[in-house]
This record gives sequence, C-alpha cells and structure tokens, in this order.
Amino acid sequence: MVWKFFTSIKLTVVVLLTLAVTSIVGTLIPQNEDPAAYVQAYGEFAFSLFSTLGLFDMYHSWWFQSLIVLLTVNIVVCSIDRLSATRNILFVRKPAFDVSRFRKIKNKETFDDDRSPEQIRTLYASYVERAFRHSQMENTEKGFCIFGEKGRWTRFGVYTVHLSVILLLVGGLIGSIFGFDGFANIPEGETVTSVRLGNNGKTLPLPFELRCDDFNVSFYDSGMPKEYRSSLTILEDGQPVLTKEIIVNDPLRYKGISMFQSSYGPMPPNKASLNLTSKQTGMIYTKQVIVGEVIDLPENLGTFVLNSFDSAASFRGQNIGEALRGTLTPKQGNPVEVLLPLRFPSFDKMRRGNLIVSVAALEQRFYTGLQVTSDPGVWLVYMGFIIMIIGCYITFFMSHQQFCVEVVQKSNTCRVIVSGKANKNKLGVQAKVKRISEKLADLKPRPEKPEAKIRTGAEGAGHRA
Repeated sequence: MVWKFFTSIKLTVVVLLTLAVTSIVGTLIPQNEDPAAYVQAYGEFAFSLFSTLGLFDMYHSWWFQSLIVLLTVNIVVCSIDRLSATRNILFVRKPAFDVSRFRKIKNKETFDDDRSPEQIRTLYASYVERAFRHSQMENTEKGFCIFGEKGRWTRFGVYTVHLSVILLLVGGLIGSIFGFDGFANIPEGETVTSVRLGNNGKTLPLPFELRCDDFNVSFYDSGMPKEYRSSLTILEDGQPVLTKEIIVNDPLRYKGISMFQSSYGPMPPNKASLNLTSKQTGMIYTKQVIVGEVIDLPENLGTFVLNSFDSAASFRGQNIGEALRGTLTPKQGNPVEVLLPLRFPSFDKMRRGNLIVSVAALEQRFYTGLQVTSDPGVWLVYMGFIIMIIGCYITFFMSHQQFCVEVVQKSNTCRVIVSGKANKNKLGVQAKVKRISEKLADLKPRPEKPEAKIRTGAEGAGHRA
C-alpha cells in the first residue's frame, strides 16, 4: 500500500502543483522583511497567521522542506519501480529476438540477392557484427536471420533525468537547511563577526572575522554611482589569512561562504581637520582630530576632544544642519562644549575664550554593504543541471534500436528482408532500414590474398640461368 502511494503519478502531480502555488505565494509575499513592515501591510491578525504558517520565510519552513522530501522520495520510488519493470531489457547479456515481431512490421525493405546462401551469410554477418554492438544469427524454416542491436543503454536516459531532478531537489534542500543568506554593513577600518539574516533582526555568527580595509566609489557625471569596490580581509585568531578587493559580481569566497558587494552608504565622520585660531597671537593652527581622541591645543591653551557628529544639530531651537560636537578644556577653567556647524565656519567666534575652532575639512566615510551567503548544496545543483542536459539529450535524440535481416532461400535467388524497430524516432529507424538495405545489396566479397609461390632451389637456379 505504501509502495503504491509513492509510485502514484497523482502524488507527483499534486506535489508539483502545491510547490508551484506556494512558490507563487512566496513571490507575492516579500520574504524575510522587518516584522513591523508586515504588521503595517497585513494587520496583526494576518501577521500572526502568516507567521505561524511560515509564509514570511517560506523556503526555509518545515512544510516546504517536507514537500521537497516527498517529491524526492516519489521520484526515487517511481524510478525503482519502472527500472524493475524493464530489467529484462536492460540487464541481459544476450537479448532475446523474436523474428515474428519483425515480420509484423509494415515498413520493410526487400530485395533479391543472386549469391549463394553461404556467401550471403558470411557477408551479412560480418557487416551486422561491425555495425551493431550486439549481433546474433538464428536459422529459420526457410533460411536464416541475422539480428543486430545497439543503444540499449539509451533507455537509461529517463533515469538520468530523474537522477538530475533528485540532485536538484537534494541540493536545494541542503541549502535550505544548512545554508543562509545574510547581510553585513561594515564601516571602513572596522570588523564584523556576524551577519544579519534578512531584515528580521536575527544574527548569525561567522566562523571568522571580516574586516573592511578600504572602500571606494566612483560616480557618473549625473551623480549616479559608477562603480564601488571594497578591500576585504579575512582574519582568524586575529591574523589575516586572505585579502581581496571585490566589486559587484566578483565576490570573495572563503570556507564555502561568499561575500558579494551589494550596496554602500555614508557613515558619520570620525575624523576631521580643524583650524585653531589663537585670539592673542592671531596664529592659525591646523590639527587632525579623531572622534574620542584627546589632543593638546597650541600655545598651551589646554586640550580638545571631538565627541561626535550630529547630522541635524540644534541651537536655541533652530536646526543648523550637520555639525561636530567637542569638548574644550582650558589650562585653567572648566570644560566647555563646542558646537561646530559645517554651514557656519565662524560660528565658534561667539563663544568666549582664547581660541576659535572651525572645521577646515571633514573626511567622508562610507560603509560597504555585503550580501553574505552560504549554500553547501550548490555543487549538487550544478551537477544536477549538467546531468539533466546529458539525460535530455539521450532521452530525446538517442534510441534503443533493433534490426533484423531475414534471408529466405528460393529456387535460384535469395529474398532479403530488412526491418527494424526502436523505442522512439520511428522515422529515423525507417531511414536507417533503407540505408542498411542499400549497404547489404552493394556488399562485395573481399578479394582473397594471392598465395606466395615458394620456389625450390632448382627452380631458382634455372631462373637465374
């Protein structure tokens, strides 16, 4: 009963239709989005229902993987069942030929041969033996038959296609269970040890550290990004083991994990060049500062530390745009907060003190957006595609062929009847029957090699004389 269930074509159709419908649903419902976006789009009740059914990460859900397993088992059992039904054709060393089945074939080629049956037997048997992988001869009530067979192995073409589908399904299943598809945004000079899976907030640790050493982007005249590339380094136990510069479609691969360049974006600046103007001497000093690093001010005026970058700073209730915030500590006195708007270079002149601070330059910093994927089943998928191409070629363009050359002896001549059959491509078999018939009619006996004369000693002497 269980065997019948898994060999049912109805089961195959139902599973394939279910996979098709669910794949359409997975296309219509965005996968691995932020839960808040789902609540806003579908409401709380639909969100809870869809989440329970696993529709937001459908291709990794237990029921979708179960459908893949069910289809795989169905194909394996069907293949075994069909293979057992054809084992008498596929797994025999000496095939059995039935001349009566060839006599029932309508499309035959017939001609007469004036040579003796013994001569015909020798010529035809030699030709069939050369032309076919297997040949054999049988005597009939009025003469003899020569059978030829080739291409029996092509019947495995359909099983090759089945195998390719199984490899595709198993490869996809392995990738679904053991693989992942995540994202990582890495600022220049920083390192990450995990990736974010989709937009659901879940993280997955990496078996190594990934550092972005440098990021560069170039633009078209229109302002659109032309190319962006990242210099990445893999570290293990704090030591670099691999460095590569990646661009779109040229990923870094390491230990089965691929890191693709997918996006980029600006980061809050962490380094700036400041102009420090002394009110007493009028001297202007330029200093490079990094966020969080304390620097000594010129003329022994104290210390300064750059605290942060504010993309929308406010002063007395007014938005003054992007600005740096720092703390100036005089040699004698209390620390003072310094606000440095980028749009107003002279803004710090309003502050009391012996030093005026302004922004000379701001180093723009980017993060690189990486898509980090792992699919341990991808090689099975590739192998499945290759085997499928081979299997389809065998299935559609090659066939198992059997031919029969029957010789019927008459009073003065021999009637030769050539017929053939195949599991597919009937027209091709008819054309081949005609070609074989023409070849047989034109066969000539091989000339015998002349025997070399052996001269006796006296004959040789007489010849020389």
